[in-house]
Amino acid sequence: MSLNLTLTDEAELKRYDPLFQVTLEDREPPQTWPGWRKWTIAFVVSSSGFCVTCLSSIASMTVVPISNDFQVPRVVATLGITLFVQGLGLGPLLIGPLSEVYGRNITYRVSYALLILFSFGVTFSPNIAVFLVFRFITGLCGSAFLSVAGGTMSDLFVDEQVAMPMALFTVATFCGPIAGPLMGGFINQNLHWRWTYRIMQIWSFGQFIMLLLIPETFTPVLLKKKARRLRKTEKRPYWAPTEAVDYSLKQAIIFSCKTPFKLLMYERMVLVLDIWSALILGILYLSFQSFPIVFQEGHGFSVSQQGMTFLGIGFGMVSGVGVQALIQRRARRIAKQYDGKPPPETRLFGGQIGGVLIAVSLFTLAFTTPSRVHWIAPIIASVPFGTGAALAYVSTFTYLVTAYRPIAASAMASNSAVRSTFGGVFPLFATAMYRSMGTVGATLFLAALAGVMAPAPFLFAKYGARLRSKSRFAVQSDVI
Repeated sequence: MSLNLTLTDEAELKRYDPLFQVTLEDREPPQTWPGWRKWTIAFVVSSSGFCVTCLSSIASMTVVPISNDFQVPRVVATLGITLFVQGLGLGPLLIGPLSEVYGRNITYRVSYALLILFSFGVTFSPNIAVFLVFRFITGLCGSAFLSVAGGTMSDLFVDEQVAMPMALFTVATFCGPIAGPLMGGFINQNLHWRWTYRIMQIWSFGQFIMLLLIPETFTPVLLKKKARRLRKTEKRPYWAPTEAVDYSLKQAIIFSCKTPFKLLMYERMVLVLDIWSALILGILYLSFQSFPIVFQEGHGFSVSQQGMTFLGIGFGMVSGVGVQALIQRRARRIAKQYDGKPPPETRLFGGQIGGVLIAVSLFTLAFTTPSRVHWIAPIIASVPFGTGAALAYVSTFTYLVTAYRPIAASAMASNSAVRSTFGGVFPLFATAMYRSMGTVGATLFLAALAGVMAPAPFLFAKYGARLRSKSRFAVQSDVI
């Protein structure tokens, strides 16, 4: 995030002697840390995001028992998914600025502590109203990893290295929703539905312990801590740049709430890429309601077997990491052509492949959903969807971070808000759509939508530099 901050006061600034301005030296900047240390931090942050997104979808396997226990329609019980995902989408607007003012680590730790605490309200909820309220709150708390993690990766890795850690984080957070039904199916077949959330609390506590062990990575906060330490030990007026400006939390929150919507209003690239990634997530979350129709009613699968049907998408997402590694080799070759500073549009190559794979996968999946087709066919057909989704998200996230680096947090927050809206709403009409249109018709409709959006990365790869040259927010670079 980049705020247009003003110096606090002319008289006050006399205290800030340039001779005593602190800087990070030698191995102090996070981007100069050893590779094992940077990747350990990236792994902990990614695994924490994996846990949060798993918690979002694991509720899909508790819809029926909750509907029976609380005597409510299934669509009401499905709100447990919707409200959690909505919390994930809205949280970045508030939580993102906290990391810019107080640092990444304190934001991670407090949000995870609150997630664990408020999960008790979900686990022991006496009625559906309490259950839904606490699901929304826990989603809000868990959203820190969707709003801050991109900043952590940017703190640790330079532009030409950031794609692979972003791929790790992206695949982790999007394999989480796949792991949710898989875990939930086995838990709910053998235990009461409340054990689903008890087990997730135990897992969340383990992640919280890991978060306590990783260091701060945000340079302005590191500078502020260094200045305080030097003032205390050397008794001299050392100061950090953020101490010489009016850097209030109120400003940060206002900026964070306004800028994502400005991006959606004024930046066509942001709007279209956000809608495209939102559609992909919406289809993914819709599958948590549509796959049971295909496999339970069509093939007689048990609850645990239904969860295993998502392994195809999960395998595809993991495979996407391998494909991304190959794309990264290409990116390094291209970077040399631009003296190590390639235009952001070069990041969209993976999205071009991903868009095609998603559309082809959904079209194939549509014709394998009838019960007369062997059950393995739709699972195999879903593999390219997982690979395509992983490539599309890595491409989109990396592009937004590099093209809008001064306000990368706001660019990611706008994406998260739109994406989570689709992800939360799609499961609500999934059952009705598949009942009225049939499994073939409904899936073909989704495939058509994916096909319409597939050209987006191709168009922006060609015209993105020209659009950025007219942008009030994007960074400028040579036209490719």
